[in-house]
Amino acid sequence: MFMRAGAILLFATVAFGQTTTPANTPSSPAMLGFQNSAAEAKLDQEFLQVPSATLAGEELKILTAAPHVAGSKEDYATAEYVAQKFRDAGLKTKIVPYRIMMNLPKKIQVTAFAADGKQLMSGPTPEHVSDDPYQDDKRIVTAFNAYSPSGNVTADVVYANYGRPQDFARLEAKHISVRGKIVIVRYGKNFRGVKVYLAQQHGAAGVIIYSDPADDGYVRGDIYPDGPYRPETGVQRGSVQYLFKYPGDPTTPGFASTPNLPAGKRISLEDATDQAKIPSTPLSYHDAAPILAALAGPDSPRSWQGGLPFTYHLGPGPVKVHMVLEQDYALRTIWDVIGEIPGTQYPNDSVIVGNHRDAWTFGAVDPSSGTAALLEAVHGVGTLLQQGWKPKRTLTFASWDAEEPGLIGSTEWAEDHAAELAHADGYFNIDVGVSGPDFTAAAVPSLKPFLVGIAKQVPSPQGGTVFDAWLHEQEKQATHHPDTDQSDDLQKTLPALDGIHIDDLGSGSDYTPFLQHLGVPSTDIGSAGHYGVYHSAFDNYAWFTKFADPTFVYLQQQARFLGLEGVTMADADLLPYDYQVYGSQVVGYLQAAQLKATNAGMQSLDFAPALAAAQRFRDAGAKALAAEHDPAGPLSEENRILRQAEEDLLSQHGLPNRPWYKHTIYAPGEYTGYAAVVIPGVNEAIDAKDAARAGTQLEVLTRALDRAAATLNKMP
Repeated sequence: MFMRAGAILLFATVAFGQTTTPANTPSSPAMLGFQNSAAEAKLDQEFLQVPSATLAGEELKILTAAPHVAGSKEDYATAEYVAQKFRDAGLKTKIVPYRIMMNLPKKIQVTAFAADGKQLMSGPTPEHVSDDPYQDDKRIVTAFNAYSPSGNVTADVVYANYGRPQDFARLEAKHISVRGKIVIVRYGKNFRGVKVYLAQQHGAAGVIIYSDPADDGYVRGDIYPDGPYRPETGVQRGSVQYLFKYPGDPTTPGFASTPNLPAGKRISLEDATDQAKIPSTPLSYHDAAPILAALAGPDSPRSWQGGLPFTYHLGPGPVKVHMVLEQDYALRTIWDVIGEIPGTQYPNDSVIVGNHRDAWTFGAVDPSSGTAALLEAVHGVGTLLQQGWKPKRTLTFASWDAEEPGLIGSTEWAEDHAAELAHADGYFNIDVGVSGPDFTAAAVPSLKPFLVGIAKQVPSPQGGTVFDAWLHEQEKQATHHPDTDQSDDLQKTLPALDGIHIDDLGSGSDYTPFLQHLGVPSTDIGSAGHYGVYHSAFDNYAWFTKFADPTFVYLQQQARFLGLEGVTMADADLLPYDYQVYGSQVVGYLQAAQLKATNAGMQSLDFAPALAAAQRFRDAGAKALAAEHDPAGPLSEENRILRQAEEDLLSQHGLPNRPWYKHTIYAPGEYTGYAAVVIPGVNEAIDAKDAARAGTQLEVLTRALDRAAATLNKMP
């Protein structure tokens, strides 16, 4: 018999030497969750030997040879390249098209005038530095915002800092209205779509989003090409889709945009609730500076002062901006690449490993570093297949398209395969795979111990394991608490696992439809650094090899980690979920929300039933971990129970005002966009000071937790 004990790691800690080649470890400890841990440990070592730093670098160079915005012929060329790599490894592979509504820019022009009519600037200025081999490629698409409407607006300008709720509230307190104005905001602190959403709610006529050098330029360090930070003309492109309402094709919410979808089934863009109604566009700080310098009105609050060499004022005016945006909206074809290895024991149960492939320009970091890691993970799995290995569960590798406009390829595929994904045992994501040496991860709580276990097996280029390097970096940053601007105590770090703090999943990448719409347990990994060229023309092979990973050893690390996640989950005899950790975190979320409600004057909210349900969920998770199982017997029923518990946390009615999001524990915040809001139905009602809604959502949460606890208590 074997036992899954709750307080210890689910997988073996394997010792490695100081090189990036895994050492032989025949005496490694038992791997919990496996009936034959020695065989699995041997398989893991065989896999870890395969991913190659050299090959990953070659793949990255090919993937970044041309700009490949979603739906372009260059994008299709990358799909064919990835598909061939999948086939070469022995995966059953197909390119899956979807027909999606998406815009590309026809004309983007911003002109600023002083009060006397003198022209102050006209842009956008082409991105250019003294030395970059890629910047003059004619295929680079003009910087624009995906899902901005067209517009022709002339108006006074108001500066609104980061465009957060508290920033607009501060303007109102100073009796400065943005109604009918063009709002200029800097990148940072929240998702760009939220900035537009809030400006729209306050009556603005348009939005300019610029990169301030204090956040993303020379104040941080040397700028490209001398250093890694954003140069003066660098522009951050991006989507302003209201992904906190729903991601994917805006005209097909909840169902797939298949090529043969009848035209009458789509909704119009005007009826789509995830679409901005006011025009917006990004600018560099080169182009934003003349606008900001010409603003009058009160001095900005000192915390609003950016890095440009003058005092920031709030406006409105006297500077006026004329913004002309002509967007080409059309149905465009995108291409997901899906490679599959059928499972031998549980063929209907799947494990999915995914990364998006499309880029705003060359996309060396975002997302091609992730794609190179994915391809080397596939290379490792292909070698195992050649040696006769086959996974117990179906193992699927996915290269998503059109993530940048709105998580479209992954969302459409997930909606297309919703019934099968009810049997998916894990979705493992990588996006910005490598921008530097610092490993990062986020996960649903049941998989946080799983990530720690994997980290203890994968070697780090810094010596030791990824776990060692990860722990060292977190200890170094222990006194640094970035201002994430989340409410009160909700996002404070919960107790660590072996000293490691693992983030919660919000949104902004392709795990969103799997976890938050369909309830598939998910993880997301990266390796971070001083990444100052995000979504610009300078996110290219030259920048990557100079500042991110010159010898591609972190690409190799990420390939090993990502592939080992997939192989381990696909082969586990008993699914490695830890619901005791999950329950403990939910108890913490509720305690923080209760304190927040009290501070908001909502003491009458009754948290006792939800807290009791969370404790029952935690205790049921502990019982499931401690259960003993016959190693000779089938574990299908145990695995079904473990998988069902995550799905029990969904609410079929979804969150208030955004029913696409069905998870009761995690969602992107309505006013954060990227960052997770935990127990979102409850917390967002408290933020809105809506006691009735908060009480209803506490009841919804209580029922979900009790469903999950009841399921876990059925464990044999």
